[in-house]
Amino acid sequence: MRAAGLVVWQAHQAAARILKPGVSTEQLNQAYRDTFTRCDATPLFLNYGGPPGFPAETCISINDEIVHGIPGSRLVEEGDLVSLDTGCRLNGWCGDAAVTHAVGSISVSHQKLLDVTLGALNLAIELMATCSRWSQVAKEMEHLVKSAGFFVVEEMVGHGIGQNLHEPPQVPNYLSEALQGSEDFDLRPGVVLAIEPMVNLGTNAVVCLDDDWTLVTDDGKASAHFEHTIAITGEGPLRLTGPPSEEELRELPDWLQDREQWVIW
Repeated sequence: MRAAGLVVWQAHQAAARILKPGVSTEQLNQAYRDTFTRCDATPLFLNYGGPPGFPAETCISINDEIVHGIPGSRLVEEGDLVSLDTGCRLNGWCGDAAVTHAVGSISVSHQKLLDVTLGALNLAIELMATCSRWSQVAKEMEHLVKSAGFFVVEEMVGHGIGQNLHEPPQVPNYLSEALQGSEDFDLRPGVVLAIEPMVNLGTNAVVCLDDDWTLVTDDGKASAHFEHTIAITGEGPLRLTGPPSEEELRELPDWLQDREQWVIW
């Protein structure tokens, strides 16, 4: 799964290189498509849920769009929050990750939204090393978000991942009623989860647009989304979609050698 995760990381770096005002969401999607093609990886999102299924390799969601935004002719603007979510399968195994970018200068409240959402993801990964049940982790994630005055999206949750994109268990980012009962699960070596907090600035109420895919906030305020595929090992949590090791780096294209250009989350 690390091999698939590293391809996902590369694809995110390729998109980050061209993300600026004036670029179209389809151009961003093309960066993901090109990376998957170069690496002989199969995009997981293209045609997902079909037929006809999701029409692109990447979900690109801007500002009040929470997730599942469809790439097209829309141009990125200064001050946008752009969430990029993608996954691939390589040699039978999957990787899935998401990141929200700030395009140029953003407001203090939007920067706080990014910081808190990423903080919830990092807190979850940290707690996976010490907590025995996911409910313990979800409770702390929810507390972090609510303490900041923000709202956890409850309609969309993380998931198990392995040979398929979505596998059991469901991985809520809040302490749901089900998670306090039969849907809680053990955190032990061998478990692999796609953890993806989605956090809204103004409300956790969401609306699905007429394209039957894009979820937006009910009040039109911003949302953020960060995700990594995490394996629990005997030595602790491992970011399968994280940056390359020194050994892995030697096998990557030259343009990825400059660490200062990496997007790290």
